[in-house]
Amino acid sequence: MENHIERRSSCRRQRVVLFPMPFQGHINPMLQLANILYSKGFSITVIHTNFNSSYKSNYPHFTFRPVLDNDPKDNNLAKLASKGIGDLLLGIMLLNQCGADSLHRELEQMFVASKQQHEPIVCLITDALWYFTQSVADSLKLPRIVLRTSSLFCVNVYASIPLLDDQGYFNQADSVFYEENIMSPDDTSNFKKTKSSKPVLNLEEQVPEIPLLKVKDIIKMRIKGQEDPTGKLLANMLKQTKASSGVIWNSFTELEEPELKKILQYFPVPCFLIGPFHKCFPASSSSLFEPDRSSMSWLDHQSPSSVLYISFGSTAQLEEQQFLEVVHGLADSKQPFLWVMRPGFIKGLEGTEPLPKWFLDLVGERGRIVKWAPQQEVLAHKAIGAFWTHNGWNSTLESICEGVPMICSPFWGDQPLDARYVSDVLKIGIYLENGWAREEIASAIRRVMVEEERDEIKKRTKCLKEKVNSSLSKGGSSYESLETLIGYISSF
Repeated sequence: MENHIERRSSCRRQRVVLFPMPFQGHINPMLQLANILYSKGFSITVIHTNFNSSYKSNYPHFTFRPVLDNDPKDNNLAKLASKGIGDLLLGIMLLNQCGADSLHRELEQMFVASKQQHEPIVCLITDALWYFTQSVADSLKLPRIVLRTSSLFCVNVYASIPLLDDQGYFNQADSVFYEENIMSPDDTSNFKKTKSSKPVLNLEEQVPEIPLLKVKDIIKMRIKGQEDPTGKLLANMLKQTKASSGVIWNSFTELEEPELKKILQYFPVPCFLIGPFHKCFPASSSSLFEPDRSSMSWLDHQSPSSVLYISFGSTAQLEEQQFLEVVHGLADSKQPFLWVMRPGFIKGLEGTEPLPKWFLDLVGERGRIVKWAPQQEVLAHKAIGAFWTHNGWNSTLESICEGVPMICSPFWGDQPLDARYVSDVLKIGIYLENGWAREEIASAIRRVMVEEERDEIKKRTKCLKEKVNSSLSKGGSSYESLETLIGYISSF
């Protein structure tokens, strides 16, 4: 990649400023996008918060500038992140409320420097969740383009939140019921009386307003309506995305074509589907965790398509009881596995050895446990037969790109929506919809790894992998969309 970049460095005339949200699932696609734009001749500046900024040294060809540098709310993001998604989203909202002055000052200083260097700043590209940046960009007459790091389907659902709220799908009683029943392995009830306009919610029922969803998918998003902090955050995000100069998506047309039609009706701005980003360059080192590369040598000794890869991302946590169900399910499946178990993954067991001795003795050499893994390389390895994932969009795309079937265990936010799309629309995965029961876990593993169902799923994943490669090739949908984007940015 370095030689590829150097060949283009002499013709740089315009600078693009990028502002990622400081979380693994948001940093990675933004830096991948930065590499793509750099390879097309743009100079790159990345502005960043203090929180999760250790990746800077891996990108010497970019300029990095801190913003919100002395804001205590930025410094508290790490504490908020450790408390859970609700506190974290509240922290993001606070930063959106207080960040405008700091960003405005930083950009003004950058404008002065860019004139001296004869490298005009042509646009600001920000994570969609940094919605406050639209007013800053407007005040400086600087075009702002939004990077949306989720699926198009997810954003279409978010756009329907007011309608779903009016229909009574969001309220605290439903959410409490879901947490206490559906999330536990012994749930047997599918019904719950609510305070909403609907007297009874059937959790297995399709949502008439969005037929791809079941009622329980909406509840699992953990949004309690338009006035909920998450609901407000999403509403502000959508409003300011509509006010932007365009939206970049880490997706490709062939993957979400029906959803694209809805997106184009909802957003009155240009949309550019140029993904999957990570396939444009070799794996970059923006991970916030150090990968254990011994996992690759272990995979080299396994049979083709025999290993289940397990990773639930960088923020999700399991309760101890859920974790034990996973342990029993893996033991009962009798399938080889590579399991990413990062520190703090199991609530209440930080700093202790969480795996029972009987489990370690039972699985022996057929299981490998690491704190973090080079995921893109793992998924591309011939030994991988399936991926048990939380269905963050990056992980979902990486699995699709390598033709790897999925077992879906989403936690919150976008993830239940991605899981539903993978299982019911693309039909390339099995959704563990009803929690963490060991019997269902073992059954899903066998279905996707060794039973007849595997062959049909594998055919569909292979077909999608071919579509990925086609979309990125000259004349393909993502290739052409990227060319259009480059021309659009250059025209500012």
